[in-house]
Amino acid sequence: MNYVDHFNQSAEQYKLFRPSYPQALFDYLLTLVPSESHIWDCATGNAQAALFLAESFKVTATDISPAQLERAPRHESIDYIRCSAENTPIPAHSIDLVTVAQALHWFNLEAFYREVVRVTKPEGLIVAWCYSLGKIGNSKTLDDKINALITKLYNQILGDEYWPVQRHFIDEEYQTIPFPFQKMETPDFHIEKKMTFDDLIGYLNTWSAVKEYIVRNEENPVELIVDELMTAWGEPQAVHTMYWPLHLLAAKVTTYQG
Repeated sequence: MNYVDHFNQSAEQYKLFRPSYPQALFDYLLTLVPSESHIWDCATGNAQAALFLAESFKVTATDISPAQLERAPRHESIDYIRCSAENTPIPAHSIDLVTVAQALHWFNLEAFYREVVRVTKPEGLIVAWCYSLGKIGNSKTLDDKINALITKLYNQILGDEYWPVQRHFIDEEYQTIPFPFQKMETPDFHIEKKMTFDDLIGYLNTWSAVKEYIVRNEENPVELIVDELMTAWGEPQAVHTMYWPLHLLAAKVTTYQG
């Protein structure tokens, strides 16, 4: 299954079960560009970032997945365009800030960065971020039993056999992904989301490697841990919090060294 098909099939699940980015991240983005700025939210998905930015700026939100764009909420300040990240109809030197949420690793990076340079203004910036494997717990103590089962699914049942090769960039916290700009210092952020047991199962089923496993084996790998996971969770309606660390790359586009 190619990545376009994966995101087409997952669009509704993404909207329901994927975590939301923290307010602090969006507040940080607001400090980077002046009012009246034009933002390109690339691979917008369910438009989470685009919707926030649209409250302050004009936003062009692009995605290659028609299913994602069909479900993206409409907003008077957002212009949705279906196109690849590497080849857009965005006019040259018209963008103040390019944002990429949990998608940079999917791109043809060399071609994408050339497009970023083409569309941004001389003072333009790029900010890309991802979140790596989340953990269940509270602010002080992680739940070792639940997290061990999630890690088992991630590393042992799925592992390199089913995760796309691009996933290693996320595991390595975007520190090894090609990024031909001079990185700026950024604040630390994390995501947290309260979940019931059904929410957790829904989230695990959005993983691309789970989709790939189902295609190849005609069974869901989440079923291999679900009984143990339910025992570790307790009452299905019990609420636990999952934490994901966010990893940001930010730079002035003028520092491009491609």
